[in-house]
This record gives sequence, structure tokens and C-alpha cells, in this order.
Amino acid sequence: MTLMKSWVDSANDANHPFPLNNLPYGVFSTEDGDPRCGVAIGDMILDVTAAEAEGVITLTDYPLFDVPFWNELMEEGPAVWAALRERLIALLSDGSAERAKVEPLLVPMADAEMHLPFAVSEYTDFYAGKNHAFNVGTMFRGPENALPPNWLHIPIGYNGRASSVVVSGTDVRRPWGQLKGPNDAAPRFAPCARFDIELEMGAIVGTSSEGPITVAEADANIFGYVLLNDWSARDIQAWEYQPLGPFQAKATATTISPWIVTKAALDPFRCDTPAREVELLDHLKDCGPMLYDIDLEVTLQPEGGDASTIVRTNYKEMYYSAAQQLAHHTTSGCPMNVGDLLGSGTISGPTKESRGSLLELSWGGKEPLELPTGETRSFIEDNDTLTLKGAAKGDGYTIGFGDCVGKVLPALDDPYKR
Repeated sequence: MTLMKSWVDSANDANHPFPLNNLPYGVFSTEDGDPRCGVAIGDMILDVTAAEAEGVITLTDYPLFDVPFWNELMEEGPAVWAALRERLIALLSDGSAERAKVEPLLVPMADAEMHLPFAVSEYTDFYAGKNHAFNVGTMFRGPENALPPNWLHIPIGYNGRASSVVVSGTDVRRPWGQLKGPNDAAPRFAPCARFDIELEMGAIVGTSSEGPITVAEADANIFGYVLLNDWSARDIQAWEYQPLGPFQAKATATTISPWIVTKAALDPFRCDTPAREVELLDHLKDCGPMLYDIDLEVTLQPEGGDASTIVRTNYKEMYYSAAQQLAHHTTSGCPMNVGDLLGSGTISGPTKESRGSLLELSWGGKEPLELPTGETRSFIEDNDTLTLKGAAKGDGYTIGFGDCVGKVLPALDDPYKR
């Protein structure tokens, strides 16, 4: 597929993240206005709430966009999803006869504040990137026992918390927790000293389900994707995770990018999952290209300094796709709801510069990462800003997600001081 031309000139730049081929969904506000549903097109946002109110967009005989989230559209299912995309393309394509009606509904992106694009029902995080799992396992158990016995058979995951999912640009406070070093006689309550990122993709469930569903059905149920940073307190996790896994170490915040990129926009970038070392059971086998070729990177910016890129990798490095993760999630009969969020797990490549966490980049703090400024990082320091970026490159166009940004603020002096 090549670039689709729009009468919004900025959308026709080959390197702009929001061409007509993309049309991602977000929630925005301007000045003191209420949050509204919008679609990114070039440097502008089409106010979809206003477009529906004025009859420019009519998908059903009842409103879908009078609420500040996209869940109402999700609940309508794939046929309505496709109808909206078709209508948006017709409205925004070069030569559209309806330009005069649409142009007053455009808002400069520079004037907008972004909000969570959907109401998060539940959150599940997976551990489904092989390179990451092997690296972490090697640090703690050695290369011979790096992967748990079940890892090549199922996408391992755990139930997280939807309450601390935040939109890009939200500051993140360094957490307190129980810490215990190898030479400590007892744990102590203190601020996290090994705070970290996890470079992930988030898949959004757009169609609810009851009981087990196939990988193909799971793929059809996914509404779209966001960039996702699952902030991780490594020292809190080291003490608490046995025997049940992460809890408070992953509860501080999960930051997502502000725009939902739809499957339709990403379809040209589908690619196969890796060759399997162990054949998967039938209910988890691929049913076609299940991953996406999306370039990913992370930058770190110290306070008052310049940002430098510390990670470059690609979503196709995953071992399990989001569809396989979702299908596995349902095998026990677990119902899935509209607005459920699935974190892919850390996306690391085979080389050092493609490792998706500081835990891996610094090898547990033993090999501090040197920044171009000469500063070093083993883990995140106070007032560092971490930015996740993602883009799929087409023939003369780019599909972007908007940056996924978070600044780490110092821990509270006393979290229980009232």
C-alpha cells in the first residue's frame, strides 16, 4: 500500500506519523473544554464528537461519541469499526466533496491536551518476549535454566491493575516498598532504588467473549494497539515475587501512548511469529501472520539535558502474538471485556542495544549504560524522562502511535505523612 493523499497537507509527509493511512483514535480537550473523541490526521485532530453531533458522521441511530472514551464504538463490533474508517477516509481524502463541512471541525494538535483514549476494564501483563525472558532468566538462574519449563508452551502472564494505567505525559512518582538485599537480615521500607521501564505494546480488546476462543477469533476481537511502558520496581520485585510473581513492583503505573492505532492501519505490516523450538498445542498455533513489523525505540533525557536513544528494537521480536495471548487468556473460560488491556511483555531483540529494559541494558546494574553526555545509568534516576516511540514504515508513509512519555519524580519524603 502507498500513501493515501489527504486535503490536510501535513498528513501527506512521508515521515509524519498520522497520514490518512493511519487515522488513530484518541481523546483530547482544549483550554477548559471537556474531553472529546478525536481522530489524528496530520497535525490536526478531527473532532469526532462534534462531527457526530452535526450529522457529518452517523454510524448508528444513537450517539457513540458523546462520552470521552472509545469503548462505545468498540462495543458495536468490527462491521461498525470498518464503517467508521471508510467514512473518515471519504471525508479526509484529497478531493473530498465534504471538505467544507469537515474543515471547521479540525483542531490543531498543538492546542490539545490528550487523555486516556479508552476506559480500561482490566489489565493483564505478559512475559512473552523470548530474548527478554532469556536475558532475565540468565541473570538469575544461568543460561542453562534461563527459561522456565513452561515458557515455550504458553504465553506466561499475570493479572495487573487497571487503576494505575495513565496516558503519556503523566508524571510517575518513584515508589516506596519492602526491600531486602542478599546480606540483609530483614527487609526495610524504603524508596525503590532500581526503578525501570519495560518497552511493550498494548493490545486493546474490542469485542467481549464468553469461554474459550480461537487464535483467529482473538485476532478479530482486538480493536487496536498502543505503546506501553510497564514501570517496574526491580528491587521491590526481587523480594516480593516468590512464589506468586510481581505485585507492588508493577503497581505504580503503566503508561500508554495517547492514540489507538487500529488493526486496519497495521494490516500491511503483518509478519510471522518466529520459528518454534517446541510445537505449540493446537489451540495456540498461528493462523497466519500474527505479529507486526513496527520499529520501536526508547530515549532517556536527564533533567536539563538532551534526550539520547538507549534502545532500538522491533515488535516482530515477540515469541507470542497478542492474539495468542488473548486466546490463552480465555482457555479457562475467563470472560474478556471491552476495554481489557493486554501488555505484550518486554520487547527485546538479540543485541545489547535492542534490550527493552534497563535491567537488561545494564545487566542488573553490573554494566552501567553510558549516555552521550558521559553520565551513566544502571536504572532510572529522579527527574529522568523516558520516551517510547513506535512507527511502521510503508511505501511513502509512516504509521505512528504518538510518543509514550513519563518523567520520574522523586519519592515522597514520607508516604504515610498526612
